[in-house]
Amino acid sequence: MIPTEDASVRKREIEEKLKQEQETLSFIRENMEKSDQLTKGMVSILSSFESRLMQLENSIIPVHKQTENLQRLQENVEKTLSCMDHVISYYHVAKDTDKIIKEGPTGRLDEYLACIAKIQKAVEYFQDNNPDSPELNTVKARFEKGKELLEAEFRSLLTRYSKPVPPVLILDAITVDEELEVQEEVILEHLPEAVLQDIICISGWLVEYGRNQDFMNVYFQIRSNQLDRSIKGLKDHFRKNSASSGILYSPAVQTKRKDTPTKKVPKRPGHDHDQRVKHLSDALADKHGPTTGKDDVLDIEIDSYIHCISAFVKLAQSEYALLTEIIPEHHQKKTFDSLIQEALDNLMLEGDNIVSAARRAIIRHDYSAVLTIFPILRHLKQTKADFDSTLQGTAASTKNKLPTLITSMETVGAKALEEFADSIKNDPDKEYNMPKDGTVHELTSNAILFLQQLLDFQETAGAMLASQVLGDTYNIPLDPRETSSSASSYSSEFSRRLLSSYICKVLGNLQLNLLSKSKVYEDSALSAVFLHNNYNYILKSLEKSELIQLVTVTQKKAESSYQELILQQIQVYQRSWQKVTEHIMDRNMPSFQPGTKLKDKERQMIKEKFKGFNDGLEELCKIQKVWAIPDKEQRDAIRQAQRRMVSEAYRAFLQRYVNISFTKNPEKYYKYRPEQVEEMIDRLFDTSA
Repeated sequence: MIPTEDASVRKREIEEKLKQEQETLSFIRENMEKSDQLTKGMVSILSSFESRLMQLENSIIPVHKQTENLQRLQENVEKTLSCMDHVISYYHVAKDTDKIIKEGPTGRLDEYLACIAKIQKAVEYFQDNNPDSPELNTVKARFEKGKELLEAEFRSLLTRYSKPVPPVLILDAITVDEELEVQEEVILEHLPEAVLQDIICISGWLVEYGRNQDFMNVYFQIRSNQLDRSIKGLKDHFRKNSASSGILYSPAVQTKRKDTPTKKVPKRPGHDHDQRVKHLSDALADKHGPTTGKDDVLDIEIDSYIHCISAFVKLAQSEYALLTEIIPEHHQKKTFDSLIQEALDNLMLEGDNIVSAARRAIIRHDYSAVLTIFPILRHLKQTKADFDSTLQGTAASTKNKLPTLITSMETVGAKALEEFADSIKNDPDKEYNMPKDGTVHELTSNAILFLQQLLDFQETAGAMLASQVLGDTYNIPLDPRETSSSASSYSSEFSRRLLSSYICKVLGNLQLNLLSKSKVYEDSALSAVFLHNNYNYILKSLEKSELIQLVTVTQKKAESSYQELILQQIQVYQRSWQKVTEHIMDRNMPSFQPGTKLKDKERQMIKEKFKGFNDGLEELCKIQKVWAIPDKEQRDAIRQAQRRMVSEAYRAFLQRYVNISFTKNPEKYYKYRPEQVEEMIDRLFDTSA
């Protein structure tokens, strides 16, 4: 049971809590009532505000709409006034632009084009809105006048500022400096930048608005003339400097390379061999009369033409780069084709003239003319890739001009080579033309010198022969992989074999002719010396140059064959001494003992042997002393062999009769000591002794 005191305490606590809760509830009720009153007041205010807003809206909207209508009306009025002003301005365009159009575009192209644009818009307006108005004809005439002046300005700018490229600048562009690892590219600036931009601007306008292509004809005519003048200027410069100083150089190259103490000569194919070509031309031309000065002029012409070919390629490339900035893309190839025609035709005509001159020279049997073809033809072939690239897109007739010239040169070159080979075979045996000392014949030296020139142009010469499909002529088997209708389709190895066979043919013809010529000599020993000298000269010349490598392509034993021929002629020559040594041989002679008394017949036999030897020795030395063997090594070897053979026989002869008394005047027969005989032989083939 809970104690009574605790229960009363608990009861009081509960009653206090209940009282507090009742007070809290009363507070909440009071607040709820106040909140309801506030809510009702707010609803009343909002309802009143909504009513007033509706009244305001009903009042403002009509005013707003009226204002909007007024603004639209105002805008329409302003637009109408603006359109009226714009339309009225078209009627004043002719008057407003009259002064600018009459004065032209010179010096103010942008302003002039803006003026033309106004006129163009006026034309479009009248065409669209009032095609029958007189104002349309007026602005049309003004537009045409403006276009004409633009075309005239285009022509004027091109004419005034298009100048031939200076020759020294062209030379710098085409010259290769072998001492420089990286070549500095020379920029050919044809027009000042500001002028170029004006021309580009006018060109663009004429294409887009002028509907006119006549300016393209004007462009190619003016630039074509400048291209041709640039090449002709180079040619004149080249001839002038070559004639005055003997060399051509570019001052611009000199100023760029301060470390170069001498003037730089532009390199071109074949240039290093021109002097040797000149010597051969002189030699081959001797039989046709003096040619003093002609070869120098010819050499200048060759150099000039080769430089002009390179110049054309470089200038044409530069012209095309310029043209692409000015001429519309779909007209560029055609315009470029027309632009280069005059210069290209002149170059091709000059090339044809060179071919014609070579043909005339061949008719005169002046086969050195082929040497003028070689450097040019090689350069044309080396340049052909650049030519083809530059002329890409031009007409077929334009692209075929260079290949046609190359074919002509190959044909005339091959003809010259063939006729030269035949001339070596058929050169007449003229007694007055034979070297009296048995030295090398002019025909031999000329033939070898001619063949040596082929070394500098092996590919070119081989292609010449291959272009004529001469395999049957030289017994060269034709491999289907190596032949076709085009000379360029022949392999380099096949061309090399053709050239080797050609050289062997020339050498074979030369050998036959020399053999025939040697028969002109009455003395077989001199004939042998002559053949020996010529065979030895041929062999040494082959060995000193790369000719021997070419010859052995088709004749493996060529070197040993010549050595055998040389040995044979030495042996023939040595037999000429038999008529001297036969007097001192023991044939048909009895043996004599010292102190034996000889019969008159026996003494006479010994005297005749001594006399025959002495007279034969003197006569032979006198004759052979004026003969010549230019090769010191061969000369010494022949002397030594002859000296040993005669000396040994003479010493043995003297030994047999040293103690034999066959004469009262021994000094008359013992005329020469062995040492003197050797000295006499040592003076053979020495015209200075």
